[in-house]
Amino acid sequence: MWIYEKKLQYPVRVGKCDIRMARYLSEQYGGADGELAAALRYMNQRYTIPDKVIGVLNDISTEEFAHLEMIATMIYKLTKDASVCELEEAGLGPHFAAHDHALFYNNASGVPFTTAYIQAKGDPLADLYEDIAAEEKARATYQWLIDMTDDVDLQDSLKFLREREIIHAIRFKEAVQIIIDDRDQKRIF
Repeated sequence: MWIYEKKLQYPVRVGKCDIRMARYLSEQYGGADGELAAALRYMNQRYTIPDKVIGVLNDISTEEFAHLEMIATMIYKLTKDASVCELEEAGLGPHFAAHDHALFYNNASGVPFTTAYIQAKGDPLADLYEDIAAEEKARATYQWLIDMTDDVDLQDSLKFLREREIIHAIRFKEAVQIIIDDRDQKRIF
């Protein structure tokens, strides 16, 4: 059960209309290593994870949905005043033709989101190592996005998201250690 607070997890400000950055940000909206894929991956994996660490997957999955909302807000703010010509010049003509100004789950190249992005092996350690890798890939993407813009307001929100990916990776590493310690503990019957 979730309780929705009608505010973003962290404020999203943009200094200017920047369709190019909006297109690049769509990688984190509907890409393989984006926020939607992460949220769904962790939510799904929680059903085959030991009870001792299920809360980690629940917590991080929920936060990933909040990050998805932030990315959507960034994309919206970066494109809301864009003309059709500007969208076409930025390579978003096909998107506009299919969706107008609506957001759509696709990556920066325009490839639609697919559930093939969601990994779940059913082995707790394999899944958690996959999750650590997903967080590190998202962290790297956020760094590259930060490097691609000179908008300090946008950079601020992206830096927040990058730091949260680092924290998530740390929490998943702690969950791995809990499972390993539990598995290696001698059982006396």
